[in-house]
Amino acid sequence: MSGITDLDALREAMAENSERPEGPARNARAEELLAAAEQLNVPLAVIEALGHQVKVYNYSSEKGKMFVPFARLLRLWDERPEDFDEFEAHSLHWVFKWVSSGMLDQPHIPLASIEEWLGEMERRYRLAGYSEGAVRSAEHSVAAHVGDVARAERAYAAWLAADRDAMSDCHACELHAQGWWQAELGRDEEALELWRPVLEGRYTCAHEPHTVLASSLVPLLRLGRRDEARANHLRGFRLVRAMESMRGAYAEHVEFCALTGNEARGLELLAERPAYFTDDGQPQSKLDFLSVVTLLMDRLTGLGLGDRRVPGPAGREWTARELAAHARAEALALAARFDERNGTIHVGERARARMARKPLADRLPLGVRSVGPAPAPAPPPVPAPVAGQPDLPALLAEARRLSDHLQPHAMEAWAAAARAAEGVELDPRDRAEIADHEAMGLGPAGAALFERAAGLYAEAGDPGEALAARTRAAYVRALGGDVAQAVAAVQGPYEEVLALYADGGTGTRQTAAVLMGRARVLLRRAHAAEGPGAKAVHGAAEAAVREVLALVDGRTGQDVRLAARAAEAQAMLAELAGLRGDLAAAVELFARGAAAFVAAGLPWFAVEYEARLASLAHHLGDTAEAERALRAALEHGGAQLEAPGRAQLHLQLAELLGGRDEVVEAAQHALEAAHWADEAGESATLGAWARQQLGGFLLRRGRWAEAAEVLESALPDLTAETHGDGAVVQTMWWLGDCLSELGEHRAAAERRLQAAEIARTWPEQHDHATLAHLAGESLGQAGLAAEAERAYTRAGDLWRTLGNPRGLVRSLRARAWLALRTQEGTAAARLLMAEALRECETARDAAADEASRQGFAEELGHTHRQFGDLLARSAAEGDADAPPPALLEEALAQLLRSAEVFATLGDGALHSRTAAELTAGWLEIELGRLTEARARARAVLAAYEAHDGTGAGGTGREEAVDDASGEAVRARRAEAEHLLRVAAEDGD
Repeated sequence: MSGITDLDALREAMAENSERPEGPARNARAEELLAAAEQLNVPLAVIEALGHQVKVYNYSSEKGKMFVPFARLLRLWDERPEDFDEFEAHSLHWVFKWVSSGMLDQPHIPLASIEEWLGEMERRYRLAGYSEGAVRSAEHSVAAHVGDVARAERAYAAWLAADRDAMSDCHACELHAQGWWQAELGRDEEALELWRPVLEGRYTCAHEPHTVLASSLVPLLRLGRRDEARANHLRGFRLVRAMESMRGAYAEHVEFCALTGNEARGLELLAERPAYFTDDGQPQSKLDFLSVVTLLMDRLTGLGLGDRRVPGPAGREWTARELAAHARAEALALAARFDERNGTIHVGERARARMARKPLADRLPLGVRSVGPAPAPAPPPVPAPVAGQPDLPALLAEARRLSDHLQPHAMEAWAAAARAAEGVELDPRDRAEIADHEAMGLGPAGAALFERAAGLYAEAGDPGEALAARTRAAYVRALGGDVAQAVAAVQGPYEEVLALYADGGTGTRQTAAVLMGRARVLLRRAHAAEGPGAKAVHGAAEAAVREVLALVDGRTGQDVRLAARAAEAQAMLAELAGLRGDLAAAVELFARGAAAFVAAGLPWFAVEYEARLASLAHHLGDTAEAERALRAALEHGGAQLEAPGRAQLHLQLAELLGGRDEVVEAAQHALEAAHWADEAGESATLGAWARQQLGGFLLRRGRWAEAAEVLESALPDLTAETHGDGAVVQTMWWLGDCLSELGEHRAAAERRLQAAEIARTWPEQHDHATLAHLAGESLGQAGLAAEAERAYTRAGDLWRTLGNPRGLVRSLRARAWLALRTQEGTAAARLLMAEALRECETARDAAADEASRQGFAEELGHTHRQFGDLLARSAAEGDADAPPPALLEEALAQLLRSAEVFATLGDGALHSRTAAELTAGWLEIELGRLTEARARARAVLAAYEAHDGTGAGGTGREEAVDDASGEAVRARRAEAEHLLRVAAEDGD
């Protein structure tokens, strides 16, 4: 405070405080600055400090504090309006709008006082000569708040009819308010049409599109436009996350999560803002927040998660059920205060309706990681008892039906039968089947239980099924790694079943089961076979598979099990073809196997083979077949496809489509992959890969904010050990690009420097150099000149080592521009530009081919051009190293040299040449050389005389000019004509 000795120092301090994050610290500083202003004995200083205080209070959780400083400002205006300069007089009237809306948010302020204030605002605006638009907008807010729809509609119409003037809110804010009213009336399409210019970025301000993005979420969901809703959530939450004053918009993002099956993310949002539960400075936004907290907690309770610990007000732990009751009571109490003040029930009805909203989407994947509560999967349906039969026979009958037809949930059905059979005396056949199916669920640990089932089958008089159970025991031993023992164990059942089948002692189904079990064991041995004996092992496995096919061929009929044996045998032959290196044959055989499963009515069994076929086809370069197989696998899997497999298939399809630059659909599949990886509990592994891919696809579509959210979500899970350091670097690189596009230059620099540090250790250093250069760009744009200089120097050294003159030249030019902003000034910048010119000339002269020579010549032309621009800038800023005329002369010489270099490159560099010539013409005007400037302008016009900017031209010469029919031609001609007019007027 001791440093504030005059109005300029106060203004500098207020400007600095305005840049600080919203919150109590900024508010406290504004209070200090008001005290300092009062010590200056300058009326305008106090007025400006009061205005600053009103502003920071308005954009904080302490919004209710702004009424006192504003009342003081108004009193000062009424007493001595001459103390206000033009800006502060305008600001005083502008803040009327903030105060009127702020009064509505405070239930302790009587409605009569608000109406009186509205009349005072109208009177003062009329005296000041302002339109009634802002007054009618404020009246509309009052009417809408109390639920007087008729008055609100009248005020809305008058607002739209009024002229816009200096008191009108910015276009973005007005469109938000107008669209909000349409959405409030259920006119979602109209609301979104009003918001479209804001959502598309045509109108923006400090708090837009932040609020429009939040307000659009529920209307978009109601209209079924889920992709847009997802995008607006990711974009919008990024904007409001750090802004304390935007609790209402924040609440709309929590609400979106509660309505789209993203309850876990909703909890994460609550955890980020604990103060929102208790901040009392703006009761209306607190009511909004507590209403959606209630909605979210009720949703969790409805999913059976009412006892889950959730983030809530500080001081105790909360379950979802407890927080729902607390938030509902607090919200309804607040609503009652508003309704008592207003004399209506509108606020309470609106709050209750919001709390009772039903989900608008069962599942809307967002792409970002959100690991949290999910309802337990519903148990498989247990068949109802058949009338007149006990439960157990019905359960056994249903389990046999599902098993005979290889239907999903057969294992669960047998498990249900086993539970019902506890303590019940069963015949050997029933006990055998229950044991057999229990063993199937145990993997390698089920061998002994299979042997027990075999004994029970034999006791029941079914020797063929007993041999099949013994074969299954051998196979699970092979799965456990004991392949040699399994091969020996399967031989006996194989020989016995063939003899039994020949004598008619067992059926085709049982025999096929033994033959298939033996073939599986021999295939396991083939996978492990190496060396000279491998060929014989492979041959034995193939013979066993073909024996299965020979047995079932023509005998499948309506027997689904036999059809499945034939289909699996085709797939096994495919595996063997792959082992011997015949990938084309493997693809064909996997396709046959998959088709056979589909033909048998068992499409879910085809998924594995379609997926393997896709990998082989992709390896062979047949991306069309790979795509077909992946799509078929997803289709065939249907509801039976488990989450890990679904995630893998979507991710493979995303990578394939992305490789063909079909990024829109690729992004959709990456999004699904991320969701299903989370469902599978593989967020940190497969999910991170999917998010990394999704972020890259969104970046390629120019959806920077969404890409940044997704990549930031992926980055903590990506590790060099699991995913490779290349994936980590790529993710940081992409994230830096996104942050740069979003204007978050300091954060972009941080990510680029982190990536550069990892790439520093790689044998090939091109990525390291590129990342260092990009970090320099971000640091420079963040205003960190010294750090940017170090990054560019690092990049330049690397470019020199790599023998990359173009990269070196660009780093030198960037350093020159940075030097202009330092104490070294033009002298240091001139040296760096001169070095860049020498490097260009050396590279051009040493070029090995004409294309390279022309490329370096073009770089030389750009360097002369930038040198000229830099010197002109230095002259305009009054550099002390040389008088402005001398600097302008030197700048002109560089620009003319640039034009000469570009002229040697022909029509391909026409736009670059004319740009240099036009800049030279403007400098010639500054130097008083009007004749030369006019000649320069005429030369540019002559260069474009064959081009009309629409593609028409009589010589065909325009075909050699980049974008000759586009904006560049029209822009150059317009500037040349303007230059010609200015030079002529100055001459007159």
